[in-house]
Amino acid sequence: MPDLMKLVSWNVNGIRAVAKKGFLQWMHEENADIVCLQETKADVGQLGEELVRIPGYDSYFCSGVKKGYSGVAVYTKIKPVQVLTGLGIEWFDGEGRILILEYSQFTLINCYFPNGKASAERLQYKLEFYEAFLDYINRLTEAGKPLIFCGDVNTAHQPIDLARPKENEKTSGFLPEERAWLDKMAEKGYLDTFRLFEKGGGHYTWWDMRTRARERNAGWRIDYFWISPDLQPHLKNAFIKPEVMGSDHCPIGIELEF
Repeated sequence: MPDLMKLVSWNVNGIRAVAKKGFLQWMHEENADIVCLQETKADVGQLGEELVRIPGYDSYFCSGVKKGYSGVAVYTKIKPVQVLTGLGIEWFDGEGRILILEYSQFTLINCYFPNGKASAERLQYKLEFYEAFLDYINRLTEAGKPLIFCGDVNTAHQPIDLARPKENEKTSGFLPEERAWLDKMAEKGYLDTFRLFEKGGGHYTWWDMRTRARERNAGWRIDYFWISPDLQPHLKNAFIKPEVMGSDHCPIGIELEF
């Protein structure tokens, strides 16, 4: 493993769409050790060789039963010890939302969490997914495994994490019961890496395309890297890259030193 590792996460809102907007060039320039993508909206069989075999990286994909929906991918320069998909719960795993890569120094979970905006049923599904996910990671950390999880959580944690908190108190993505789950994460000791380096507002990872919110930076911070506390001494940086275009989300990342 390299001494200084860079991990990047990005909800690409369709890997085939972002591939037409300079994704491979971005991968080359970013030169991260591990890149986690969410909302790939493609089965590996639908992807060209150039997206499956990026020079220098091994790639892993997890897609759902429903075509063109959800999906996650990981590109890694470091060979994982093992790779798993899903939480082991069919109700959740059919949507293709989770890749788990075990490395010698940590376990990495790349997750695209459900969106609760469509209906009361989907909100309930999201909250149940949250609880199942927390149970899963607690079992890992209780077994002594240092943990990193990243992805689109689809919830802004604090008022500072979105441009219009007051107007969105009754909107899924900022509901008290969704935010309470992130509180629970923090109470369990997991660390929101970005907030260890940046306490101020105005830092977002998603903007509504229909209202051209990105031009006004009227966004939400709903993409995260969280770590278990035993990795904090290794954490050297956490960042958001709002200047990177191609999706309604932007990439985020962390740097770790071992």
